[in-house]
Amino acid sequence: MGVSLPLLDAKRPADSPKPPWLRVRAPGGPKYIRLKGLMREWNLHSVCEEAHCPNIGECWEDLTATFMILGDVCTRNCGYCAVTHGRPVWEDREEPERVGRAVGELGLEHVVITSVNRDDLADGGAAHFAATTKAIHRHSPGCRVELLIPDFQGSASALEAVIEAGPDVLNHNTETVPRLYKVARHGGRYERTLELFRRARAAAPGLVTKSGIILGLGEERDELLATMADLRAADVKILTLGQYLRPSAQHLPVARFYHPDEFAELAVRGREMGFAHVESGPLVRSSYHAKRQTDNAKNAGQGLGEVQPKASRADTKGGLTEASPPPEH
Repeated sequence: MGVSLPLLDAKRPADSPKPPWLRVRAPGGPKYIRLKGLMREWNLHSVCEEAHCPNIGECWEDLTATFMILGDVCTRNCGYCAVTHGRPVWEDREEPERVGRAVGELGLEHVVITSVNRDDLADGGAAHFAATTKAIHRHSPGCRVELLIPDFQGSASALEAVIEAGPDVLNHNTETVPRLYKVARHGGRYERTLELFRRARAAAPGLVTKSGIILGLGEERDELLATMADLRAADVKILTLGQYLRPSAQHLPVARFYHPDEFAELAVRGREMGFAHVESGPLVRSSYHAKRQTDNAKNAGQGLGEVQPKASRADTKGGLTEASPPPEH
């Protein structure tokens, strides 16, 4: 039986067609094709592919990818996520070194490493994250490493192992407001998310921290603003806000499509709360423009975050395809 979520905009029901600003060009450029071939050659996974990210064409043409370690099967079954769930049987001890070599060979300046949830492992995969970070440092010393981590079921020692590896950015997605955790984030706990950031700040005061929220699951505006305020209270520096898109009929329905102007207004509210950078737009995903986000946050002594341009991803001419679900974990 499906879960019924409240509609916030009666004029745009959950089963209505996607609005024009949620259309992107289908990928297929030469750099995209080359990077896809390299991913297959090196037996590597990317969250860009696994979660059907709408920005894959743009990012891969820029030779920017988010590597997904620890396999492609998640132990959790979140109501919004396109990644396959089930019982993982895959473990590759050579993967960290292979990712490190790939990052060095591609000459990346900023790489994002994420994973499925691996609640079947004693440390949730923390040691694998740490080993991958160290391998990237060896093969590409000038490359910044951003880790998009699961919550490790609240393990303080697992989080400590990841931080000790020396990432430049520590990201964990909040995803939604606390009221919707039970229907959307199976296995997740809102307070556990906030505690992760409090522990990270205590352990590494200078570490750039980041989180993301997907909009359109049924949250009310006051709940959303309160969640943003909670993240700032935990000293999260970078915030991403993007539109939820339903992966399939078996996933939670879209309660509302937010207009680009609403994303722009929410970005202003986030900057007023004190976030060093806010990346806000219908097609924004956690790793979209990740390098620029970090640059802005590091230079934000007096600076403001940026908002995704309204027209940059809303081209409604030929050669377009509908955007796909977000790569959020």
